[in-house]
Amino acid sequence: MIDLVQLHVKAGDGGRGCVAWRHEKYYPNGGPFGGDGGNGGSIWFQVDTNETTLTKLRFTKTVKAGNGAPGMTKKMHGKSGEDVIVKVPLGTMIRNKANHDLLADLTVPHQKVLIAHGGKGGLGNMHFATAVNDAPEYAQPGEIGESLDVVLELRLLADAGLIGFPSVGKSTFLSVVTAAKPQIADYPFTTIEPNIGVVSLPDERSFVLADMPGLIEGAGEGRGLGHEFLRHIRRCRVLIHVIDMSGSERNPVEDYRIINEELAAYDPSLSEKPQIVVANKMDDEYGPEYLAEFRQAYPDLEIYEISALEHKGIDEVLYKTMEVIEEVRAAEEENAEPAEETVVYRYEPKRPDFTIEVQGPHRFKVVSDKVDRLAEQVDFDKEADTYQFAMTLQKMGIDQALYDAGARNGDQVIVGTYIMDYTE
Repeated sequence: MIDLVQLHVKAGDGGRGCVAWRHEKYYPNGGPFGGDGGNGGSIWFQVDTNETTLTKLRFTKTVKAGNGAPGMTKKMHGKSGEDVIVKVPLGTMIRNKANHDLLADLTVPHQKVLIAHGGKGGLGNMHFATAVNDAPEYAQPGEIGESLDVVLELRLLADAGLIGFPSVGKSTFLSVVTAAKPQIADYPFTTIEPNIGVVSLPDERSFVLADMPGLIEGAGEGRGLGHEFLRHIRRCRVLIHVIDMSGSERNPVEDYRIINEELAAYDPSLSEKPQIVVANKMDDEYGPEYLAEFRQAYPDLEIYEISALEHKGIDEVLYKTMEVIEEVRAAEEENAEPAEETVVYRYEPKRPDFTIEVQGPHRFKVVSDKVDRLAEQVDFDKEADTYQFAMTLQKMGIDQALYDAGARNGDQVIVGTYIMDYTE
């Protein structure tokens, strides 16, 4: 069961605008004719109901969208890069690895979210013609596509979850009440990944039931299957706690205490989830004796006696489970605040495109990723490119900001990897 994957996602870069000229018989004056670059492709994540694990992404380190094509002559737009759609199972949570913010919680079939935006294509030289410069030799570079590291975490979506120690009869119970075919055998940890099925009641009501792998003492600290599957239990509305009343391997009283302690150790909110306590293997000759001891230890508990092997007492458990699920659903609808973590939509004021650092007497630095990218793509041997770059800095307000910071004629200004002279 692969339910935790880290990926680096990189959206496509925008294509560079084109520098081109019109050369046609009836247009002797020609003019700028370069088209815009194509937009970079974006990275999307979409729910695929045919997927149940993140196994297909296990060995994927990077997901990259296509870059936009450069603009072409005759004002033709470059082709946009191909988007990439990553298919993930229902219940996948996407977090930003850097700050652990929840970017998306995919809980609806076929839900689709945009995680990384592609860069915009650069403008061709036809956009830069002016009365002063009717033959611009400049076109914009494309924007860089977004990139980030994300963590994908799968939490199964089920109305009810079967919990308990290994070999208490959870898989047998699931196989009896649903069409699921879990592996059943007489040894610990037969179930090594969650199994899921749909319970259909005679009155046409239904719910999703998941069989969680058996827990052991210390699971809350990661022992055994530990954290690998405790995270799935957090998504269940109701927990069906199955206890082996045969006493063949463990004491039922201690089993109940230990499991609840492990749930609370992992996440205190799990202690608040409704539990339906099921005394299984009541067909065993020692079942009634251990059940009496269990009732004495926990006199306030409502206990349902069943034999999953003989299919006895199961209907009462299913109807009770359906009843509690409906109560929880009604409470969730009334509660405006979701119980689960919510997707983070932070208000972030627009950050300035640049800042000015004073690095010493007559020495200043323009700190800006945007300006650095522009500078790296300018051919300073071409007068037109240099002029357009200077005009861009002026339009961004960098010249004025440098003057306000104290820059005067002849002072050094660092832009990216270049050192320039400031001119008022």
